[in-house]
Amino acid sequence: MMKILNKIAVLSLALVLGLTINANAQSTTDRSGIQLSVGPQASLPLGSFKDAYDWSIGGSVQADFPVLKNDLYVVVNAGYNNFFAKEGVGTGKDLGVIPVSAGLKYYFPTTNLYIQGTAGAGFLTSKDDVAADKSASFIYSPQVGYLFNLGGHNALDVAVKFESDSKIYDAGKTNNFLGLRVAYNFGL
Repeated sequence: MMKILNKIAVLSLALVLGLTINANAQSTTDRSGIQLSVGPQASLPLGSFKDAYDWSIGGSVQADFPVLKNDLYVVVNAGYNNFFAKEGVGTGKDLGVIPVSAGLKYYFPTTNLYIQGTAGAGFLTSKDDVAADKSASFIYSPQVGYLFNLGGHNALDVAVKFESDSKIYDAGKTNNFLGLRVAYNFGL
């Protein structure tokens, strides 16, 4: 299963980079000013986390505040992820997490290709259902993405991300997953 997830990650990254090269001939999205994005995210658990959960679906809202020439942004992100439990494993209950994070996003010069890193907290909405020892966890998430120009300040934001959440069980391990976020991005 890990080999399949690694292949999905490599293929997703190759797709984003391939589309970047193809779309480079097109104009970049006007990123001046504050940018907002909202959209769904699907994820695949990694490592021991995949032993108890199959996949997740969720969504997030993000605000990007320019700090340097519309290339470097401070980002604030909040959302919701529901991890679907495997039957007959652990409590058999879904895990709900509200991630809240902040970080930096950098666009490579004259392109819509970016890298982003965030850190924050993940708040469990189903602590009692999954018999967790903690209500919140530390999270960090690097990601790579691309804005597909829809005209003016509007774009489709496609990103592949890795996220790691610290232990929610005293004797547990970190919860890692690979996610794909597709969001509508617009400027204010």
